[in-house]
Amino acid sequence: MNKGRLEAFSDAVIAIIVTIMILEFKTPETAEMKALLENAPYFFAYIVTYLFVGVAWYNHHYMFSLTKRVTKRIYWLNNIWLLSMSFLPVATAWAGRFINSRGPEYFYYVVHFAWLMMYFLLSRALADANREVAPEVYQKITGMPIYGVIMKPYFWMIQVALIVAIYFFPAIELIFVILEVFVIGNRTGSDSDKLFHD
Repeated sequence: MNKGRLEAFSDAVIAIIVTIMILEFKTPETAEMKALLENAPYFFAYIVTYLFVGVAWYNHHYMFSLTKRVTKRIYWLNNIWLLSMSFLPVATAWAGRFINSRGPEYFYYVVHFAWLMMYFLLSRALADANREVAPEVYQKITGMPIYGVIMKPYFWMIQVALIVAIYFFPAIELIFVILEVFVIGNRTGSDSDKLFHD
């Protein structure tokens, strides 16, 4: 399979997801600054999700730039990963509108967790596809932060703690995601910005 076609499709879907999210940001009804501040919770949720999607896109691009093979399994896992991401506009709008309510924040958590699991399965499929044909690519993909973190027991302990914490402080889910963005965003492979340099 031509990986360029799959990358182009993924880029298009991600661009649409980000566009839908900003359309949820309502234009204030008055010219007063306080009208803008009424949208502050959604604005915060939008920024968090936008940065999250940005980091996801960068890492996705990195893996696909490295891979030598794209299999049918990778194609379908990529599609399901995009499907999980397509719920972000709804999750972001709901969580941003009711930032201190459990239901919307739990929904955002479920979407985020589904995204994490699908991203992990996609990265594992990409690594496995390169294990024999390009061992160095296998090493780079399995060395990515999200791959290693999900394999650790503390990841699951954090998830349980987060589920409990959302009950008492719903907004902690968005705070956790912004922390995740900074941790993962700053730990991309050192060669990630040099893949296309001569």
